[in-house]
Amino acid sequence: MHIDDIFASDQTTVSFEFFPPKTAADAETLYENIAQLEALQPSFVSVTYGAGGSTRQLTHDLVVRLKQTTTLDPIPHLTCVSHSEQEIAEILTKYAEAGVSNILALGGDPPRGIQNYDRKADAFQHAADLVRFARRWSESGVHTDNRGFGIGVAGFPEGHPDTPNRLEEMDFLKAKVDAGADYICTQLFFDNRDFYDFRERCELAGIHVPILAGIMPITSLAGMRRMAQLALGARVPAKLLRSLERAAEDPEAVKRVGVHWATEQSRDLLDNQVRGIHFYTLNKSDATRQIYQNLGLRDSTELRRAK
Repeated sequence: MHIDDIFASDQTTVSFEFFPPKTAADAETLYENIAQLEALQPSFVSVTYGAGGSTRQLTHDLVVRLKQTTTLDPIPHLTCVSHSEQEIAEILTKYAEAGVSNILALGGDPPRGIQNYDRKADAFQHAADLVRFARRWSESGVHTDNRGFGIGVAGFPEGHPDTPNRLEEMDFLKAKVDAGADYICTQLFFDNRDFYDFRERCELAGIHVPILAGIMPITSLAGMRRMAQLALGARVPAKLLRSLERAAEDPEAVKRVGVHWATEQSRDLLDNQVRGIHFYTLNKSDATRQIYQNLGLRDSTELRRAK
């Protein structure tokens, strides 16, 4: 379903993110978790794209499998780094042929293992360039939907790590929207005040597309440290750190603290008319399902149709 139709039908969207498995065992575990999350009836799910396009085929295979064997509506990530216009056009064509309706266009990370990677040879220097190309490609009539792909982009409530100037950061975000982006999905955050400030600054900048809040429940201390590195320094509030430290000797207690914090974030976001919540699942289902239970929700339809 085109993202415009999803937003038209869902008062509040709920979505999940997966990353493509690298082994057969990982794939089996992922599909078991996907089956459990499918029962929650999310508005859509997204599938990540490795640094430098390293999971290009794995991402494609997972997206197509989700499209063909589940009721889920998959949105693949697509990045600028290490791609030519022809390669991007080929990827978009394959997704269109598979009936995929939307993409998430990102700047992306340089290939792992390559120091001082030179991006001058990349066809797309910024995410706005990729959005513009995908929009132009869509309008060429190749996609069966005459609207072409729905296109999402990333937002950074705590600030983009490569753009210390917050005013300039909003200019870059608006450039992505002006290039044809239909919605914004934010990087994970742990303090809702950062999200509300970001949402207000978007409004002041003339950005009026739907903004989805990225939430990731902490389920282990090791996972939190990896997350902080991958999310390029996401801030963990002192209150949350203090609670995690009290529970440090008990892995299950750590998980309960993380799920409780994410539940309260979600509850507050819903009370403040968030347009959607995007859960970073880390390919697991337990924490997300527990958050639903804590919120008193049977599935996403209770939020999507709420007025």
